Amino acid sequence: MTDSVRLAKHLAEQIACSRREAENYIEGGWVQVDGSVIEEPGYRLQPGQRVDLLPGASPDPIAPVTILLHKPADLSVLPDADGISAALQLIQPDSLAADDRSGLRFLKRHVTGLQLTDVLEARASGLLVLTQDWQIARKLIDDAARVEHEFIVEVSGDLVPDGLALLNHGLSFNGKPLPPIKVSWQNETRLRFALKTPPRGLIPHMCEKVGLTVQAMKRIRIGRVPMASLAVGQWRYLLGYERF
Repeated sequence: MTDSVRLAKHLAEQIACSRREAENYIEGGWVQVDGSVIEEPGYRLQPGQRVDLLPGASPDPIAPVTILLHKPADLSVLPDADGISAALQLIQPDSLAADDRSGLRFLKRHVTGLQLTDVLEARASGLLVLTQDWQIARKLIDDAARVEHEFIVEVSGDLVPDGLALLNHGLSFNGKPLPPIKVSWQNETRLRFALKTPPRGLIPHMCEKVGLTVQAMKRIRIGRVPMASLAVGQWRYLLGYERF
């Protein structure tokens, strides 16, 4: 009886390439076994199974991706007891936005090593960024103090006199004065906040200090990248020309 063999080893012998190139073909979603795409180089190939390399296959390593996700309200993005984030579980082929213009094919490797750049509090909805790109992670995490975030905040209550001016400058948080913040009315119940990477709880705290209660909060932009028409629970790939 013939033993099974690793798919990468078999492919390297079949098309006369290096083992590393064979692994890249497989992880890139270019290899079919009996008509089904297999993305695991360690897949055990059984005797008689057919292996095909798809047209247009490239042995280039998979480039790191960055994913934009519209997080639903009341979803915690903190890892659970098994270390899995609910946000990561939303990154599935069937929730990829129909108007995604990246041209990328969804690969299992695209959800490996994704780093959440900012933990949006559970009650809030809106834009989340998950990335494999160390340059984007450095920009949004290490240099977070320089990146502006935009929120639309639904509020109730009666604004105290000069409350809007206080929201823009004059309040404190955790015992420290806040820097100037851009706050304006969108309509009679909705405020727009534009501020540099706010800590969790800051916006509800600020609203409370001026007589308002937050009913809903949505992040619609991080840096220069807007959430735009991305529907709740859907995601897309960051495009090559987009910069935070």
